[in-house]
Amino acid sequence: MAKRPFEGLKVIEYGEIISAPYCGRLLAGLGAEVIKVENPGSGDKARANGPFPGDVPHPEKSGLYLSLNANKMGVTLNLEKKKGKDVFKKLIETADVLVENNIRGYMDGLGLGYETLKAINPRLVMVSITPFGQTGPYKDYKAYHINSCGAGGMSIGIGDPAREPLTMPLSQGGYEAGLSAATAVLAALLARAKTGKGQFIDISEVEVWATTHAGQYVLTFLYRGVTGIRRGTHGPQVYPCEIFPCKDGYISLIAPQIEQWVRFVEVLGNPEWSKEPRYRNRRAMAEEYPDEVNALIIPWMMARTKEEILKACQDNRVPCVPIYDIKEVMNNRQIKAMNFFVELDHPEAGKLQYPKGPCLFEKTDWQWNKSAPLLGENNAQVFGERLGYSPNEIAAMKKSGVI
Repeated sequence: MAKRPFEGLKVIEYGEIISAPYCGRLLAGLGAEVIKVENPGSGDKARANGPFPGDVPHPEKSGLYLSLNANKMGVTLNLEKKKGKDVFKKLIETADVLVENNIRGYMDGLGLGYETLKAINPRLVMVSITPFGQTGPYKDYKAYHINSCGAGGMSIGIGDPAREPLTMPLSQGGYEAGLSAATAVLAALLARAKTGKGQFIDISEVEVWATTHAGQYVLTFLYRGVTGIRRGTHGPQVYPCEIFPCKDGYISLIAPQIEQWVRFVEVLGNPEWSKEPRYRNRRAMAEEYPDEVNALIIPWMMARTKEEILKACQDNRVPCVPIYDIKEVMNNRQIKAMNFFVELDHPEAGKLQYPKGPCLFEKTDWQWNKSAPLLGENNAQVFGERLGYSPNEIAAMKKSGVI
């Protein structure tokens, strides 16, 4: 197989939970050597989060941790101690990238901010991921996913218009910020190839929301003065752009072109109501009375399964897709055909399946051949073989709580 895009790239990851580890996961999957630095004793906070096999908490069996940290090496290092700082600086000397998602100012407070590290390694690309970024009045605020989702303009567009706004599920902001960070790393490495110098990258989770998913809301405000629209399961402008209940779940259907709507009405059997002018004004149906039209269609949907509706729509060239649960996603023939999941064997958690990457490369497949590291698994290899510390020195660092 051809050389992977990031083979030879050395990455230090000093972050927890999702955003920084997901960035590191993507880089590792593309061939980078990622050394994950965790605090001695407790490790990454993700280790305390489930799901756990059998619902029994165990720091080496967290599904969240295992998924986000496959293909990485793992060391423990206490950066609060002087010796820990010294060791960390030695790691930075030969690193290409540092990814971290600590609160703003934490690294500076340790004496390990970008200006200090840049003096050690001018080629270093450092990425800091925080809820609100490094500047502005909110820069020192802490936040969870639900906070950044609301502050970034995303929540205002999610949910039923008669109810309160909702947040995106499962900490999506962390994953989106991690993906943005990995993309920014690539751009910074391209710049370094021309200038020979690294740079600091500021990733704000709120800005990620505001420029990606909430970007359409921003444009709607700028052009129409609308401050936020929640439409529930209803799409805008033309009908249908809906999620319908059916016999065994839900199905999403969209027919933006008039020909598609005509063909869908044919799938329904050309009911009498469809001949009325009220049900031919597709903009009015979408904006003024979508629930009324839905009530006419739902009985037909409820008499059929997702697959029956999908086949009927496919046969008549009407865009639709079943809303799959995760079990159905994992068993979906399209997902299986793409070899999206890979099985890794972990010494504590056993054999589990993991998703690979969000894209396919023609010649360089994602690298998933090592499960997530045990806490401190690579201490001897990294501190001894790479940095040159003797076994006695490593034992002393462990005894004093440095590693």
